[in-house]
Amino acid sequence: MSSAAERKVVLVTRKTRLEELVAKYHTLAQARFYIEHLGADFTDYVEENMAYGKSLGLVSEALRGWGRHQVLDRAHLPNYVFAPDDIVVALGQDGLVANTMKYLEGQPLVGINPEPSRWDGLLLPFEPSHVDALLVDVAHGRRPTKAVTMAQARLSDGQTLRAVNDLFIGPRSHTSALYDIAIGDSREQQSSSGVIVSTGLGSTAWLKSVMTGSQALAAATGGRGSGEYKPMDWDSDRLTFAVREPFPMKRAQATLVYGQVTKGRPLSLRSRMPENGVIFSDGMEADFLRFTAGVEVMVTVADTQGCLVM
Repeated sequence: MSSAAERKVVLVTRKTRLEELVAKYHTLAQARFYIEHLGADFTDYVEENMAYGKSLGLVSEALRGWGRHQVLDRAHLPNYVFAPDDIVVALGQDGLVANTMKYLEGQPLVGINPEPSRWDGLLLPFEPSHVDALLVDVAHGRRPTKAVTMAQARLSDGQTLRAVNDLFIGPRSHTSALYDIAIGDSREQQSSSGVIVSTGLGSTAWLKSVMTGSQALAAATGGRGSGEYKPMDWDSDRLTFAVREPFPMKRAQATLVYGQVTKGRPLSLRSRMPENGVIFSDGMEADFLRFTAGVEVMVTVADTQGCLVM
């Protein structure tokens, strides 16, 4: 184990919307023409890019003063191997923190908000000016941390994928997902728009929208709701799954649509889709597992928890 002062810092960054537009349209002028042709405000893209660049400059200066460090673009996260004693810093939105955490093995993760006036930053408690003092405190274990439960999907061929917020299991496009689903002693064939498996952190996001919509539909059609929705704690020892738009028919049921997943009670699905079945996590559709006919996935609570510096 390295001494506190020798620990490497890995800074994870992401491209701004402007940088992505320039990469797509090749020049700044063409990107501007595209946005303004649609009647949108190009100035907002420029201001966001300038703010991110300024924050990146401040953080980079602090890292040069620290010593050992590396800058890593978000696109390279799936293939990067973090050292056990690395300190990881994510400069971006909440999504970047979640996307980074699922590739870690408990290393401390610091979320830096590049533009507090723009981003609420639930997972971004710090600003660029804090980095100098933060690194010293984190390296010496003087900062509090918050444990974050993650979900894990494991395919029958051994491939795995973690999620900090949620896993999506279903069709790549807007078609029906066909699969067998089982948990405990319950099992059935289903046709739906896919299955979401949410962590405690994710229960404040996609799952909340699913539950809110379901309760509103039930109330609008004269049904009885289950009361006010309450998200789980970030370090909850369980996951929640919900089936999106299940469709009952002769060879498909729609009763096993919601429930709790634990280490001792995993969720199992076997694909009946000849193609286009996928599993991705935290909205990262480019980093996915293929879930096509015959493939089985076992979803449970991951052994490793995220470690978010507070």
